Amino acid sequence: MPDDHAAPRNNPPHMGPDEFRELGHRMVDWIADYMRRVESFPVRSGAKPGDIAAMLPDHAPESPDGWDAIFADLERIVLPGLTHWQHPRFFAYFPANASGPAILGDLLASGLGVQGMLWSTSPACTEIETVTLDWLADLLGLPEIFTSRSGVGGGVIQGTASEAVLACMIAARDRAATTHAGRAPVVYTSDQAHSSVMKAAGLCGVGRDRVRLVPTDERLAMRAGALRDMIDADRAAGLAPAFVCATVGTTSSTAVDPVRAVGEVCRDAGCWLHIDAAFAGVAAVCPEHRWMLDGAELADSVNTNPHKWLLTNFDCSTLWLRDRRPLIESMAITPEYLRNQASDAGAVIDYRDWHVPLGRRFRSLKLWFVLRHYGAEGLRAYIREHVRLAEWFEAQVVADDRFELAAPRTTSLVCFRLRAADAAQADRRNRALMDAVNDSGRLFLTHTTLPALDATGGLTGAPRLTLRLAIGSASTREQHVHEAWNAISAAAEQV
Repeated sequence: MPDDHAAPRNNPPHMGPDEFRELGHRMVDWIADYMRRVESFPVRSGAKPGDIAAMLPDHAPESPDGWDAIFADLERIVLPGLTHWQHPRFFAYFPANASGPAILGDLLASGLGVQGMLWSTSPACTEIETVTLDWLADLLGLPEIFTSRSGVGGGVIQGTASEAVLACMIAARDRAATTHAGRAPVVYTSDQAHSSVMKAAGLCGVGRDRVRLVPTDERLAMRAGALRDMIDADRAAGLAPAFVCATVGTTSSTAVDPVRAVGEVCRDAGCWLHIDAAFAGVAAVCPEHRWMLDGAELADSVNTNPHKWLLTNFDCSTLWLRDRRPLIESMAITPEYLRNQASDAGAVIDYRDWHVPLGRRFRSLKLWFVLRHYGAEGLRAYIREHVRLAEWFEAQVVADDRFELAAPRTTSLVCFRLRAADAAQADRRNRALMDAVNDSGRLFLTHTTLPALDATGGLTGAPRLTLRLAIGSASTREQHVHEAWNAISAAAEQV
């Protein structure tokens, strides 16, 4: 007998294709309109802590909200709470590019809803990624051994450079455990390297106390001789030198470690060499910038981020292995429910074994779209224009006696500071200058600390606050860099 008191059965809510088409057009139009008007917004959000949360209800809606209300809240709540990373006067941190082709690729990946953990779960997801990373390796001038065509190495998309360094450090740790059984592994990187190296050492069990920070030279690049001395000392102490991270484009100043010299030390010591080229590495699509990767054939792994400076929106961090086997051996675990004929036959790549997560999105679509839409010549023009604009800004700094360069420029980042009578006053003036231009909403800079340089280019003492202007937004043009210099120059008169 039916239960007279049972709740009525309702079909679960579902957005059908016709409704999706209508709303999809509306959303794409909204995004395109945002791209047109992004320059009209203050670059940095003026929201205070808790402002956005205060505009949201305490609980999820019981009944569905209408889409008119949702779109209205994009304007009322979301936009005022954004720092606009796609703004043409966003010069902070490093860029996080988004371009039309990449956005469309990401939209397609979301619409297809693929989970590409195995080749068999969507062969196109795996094989397009494999080929696209071979294309990019060729464009960067990487040795053939790093391509999947070699049958030995190959590329994979990670979420971030931090994930890439963690995955490679795990593989290096395991390799060291085999070759140096019973000895504790040690990691080496420069004193200018990204914090992800230290974080990875903590996460993978090496321990932060066994990360050696190698001193740098007057160009803020790792001293290969000091690295060799540290490795020799650790080996004499019964430890196992396992992993070296050389940086091509440090976060603070885009300093470039001497990859070949570091690689020769690693080869002699049996250390895994990882090249972290997260920002600057993509500049190697231009032959004139490939000097930064000279010696890459000595590396075990190379990583760069198209989502920083190659028109591919986050997240898309590309990692290549000279030999894929150590990474796969460290990552692979195969429960019965993942077994399938293609994998068991060893005939395919299963990217789940190339990184920490099991699941993975169809991230290669956006990179594939970018490479096809712009072509190599378009990508080179994009990088070269940003470098040209950085050269112009650098020339303004050099020509103005109020300012000084704080580090050699390698690509499109300029590190500079106001001069002052002493270091303490200089730090106060530079922080005040940064706050003034950022609070104006006209542009956004960030800072770091770097040792001062003397008249001969040598390092002279404790780190000092330094301003960073990073050019790399997809919408940045010459006028925006000129406007930034004018704003900085005017603000310098008031601090």
